[in-house]
Parts: sequence; structure tokens; C-alpha cells
Amino acid sequence: MQTLTPIIVNDKMQTDYRYYRLEPAGRNFDPRFTPDLTPKQMLALGVFGGKYMTDCQEEFPASWFSRAKLSPIKKDKYLNYFQVDASLSLKHWSDKGWIHPEDPRGWFQWYCRYYSGRRMPEEDQRQISRWRAIRRHVGAIQKNCNPGDHHCRPRQRQALLHWAYDSRKY
Repeated sequence: MQTLTPIIVNDKMQTDYRYYRLEPAGRNFDPRFTPDLTPKQMLALGVFGGKYMTDCQEEFPASWFSRAKLSPIKKDKYLNYFQVDASLSLKHWSDKGWIHPEDPRGWFQWYCRYYSGRRMPEEDQRQISRWRAIRRHVGAIQKNCNPGDHHCRPRQRQALLHWAYDSRKY
């Protein structure tokens, strides 16, 4: 019988939160969930104005942060790949009911933990459904922009990067 070691989180948003990594990192995803980008790639490209992961790096592999574009003081849209602000506030997410108590930072925190091997079947299905719904923005870019024109719809492209869709390829 395999013994699992708990991951214990103590950061600005969670104290003594514990979970287990039940799957190997980056493997055994739900077949309906096929992100283009890993968390490491997203952080290196520039997402969330660099502010998202500044106090919780100990939870994840150091390699994720070796080239991450981070801003320890405040969000900086110029760290984003498309240099625009495409984020809604955490308060807005909370008001909409999009925040699960175990992932108080929202979807990207869920994705980082899912990628790392944590599984919570009901929450995983909810977040995967949300991720799939964002795909509609890919269609909007393809319909309204010339292929490779990264100046066309930069906020929409940045938002897609926040959801692990590689909008540079459209």
C-alpha cells in the first residue's frame, strides 16, 4: 500500500490547508481537459500581471518560477504577454460564485494543483466545464483576426493565456 505525504499550505490566503497528490504531475488528466500550456509555461509567458503566485511558491516546483514573470508588490500589466490587463478582481470572482473554498485564488490555483496531481472529482468537473466554456474566445479571435496578428484582440488573447489556451497560435 502506497503512503501519501500531505501537501501542507501556509500562505497569505490559506493556513494549514492539506491535500494529497494522487496522480503524477502533468499526467492522467480528464480526457475533456487538454490545456495548451502548463502552469510553468503560463508563468514564463506572463499572466495575471505577475501578481498571482508571489507568496505560494513553496507549494510548487522551483522550476516553475525560474523564468516566471512575477511582481511581488502589485499587478503589472506589462508583465503579461500581451501587455494588457485581462483580469477580473478576486472580489468579482467571489461575487460570481466562481471561487471554491479550497482554491481561494481561483481557476489558476485549481489548475496548478490539478496539474500537480491533486484530484477533487466534483470540483475538477466544475473547473473543466468552466475551462471548456472559455474556448468560445478562440472562435472569436479566429473569426475576427488575421492569423498571427497579435495586435488584434489582445485582451481576449491574454484572457485565453490565463486559461491555458495558447492564443499566440491563432
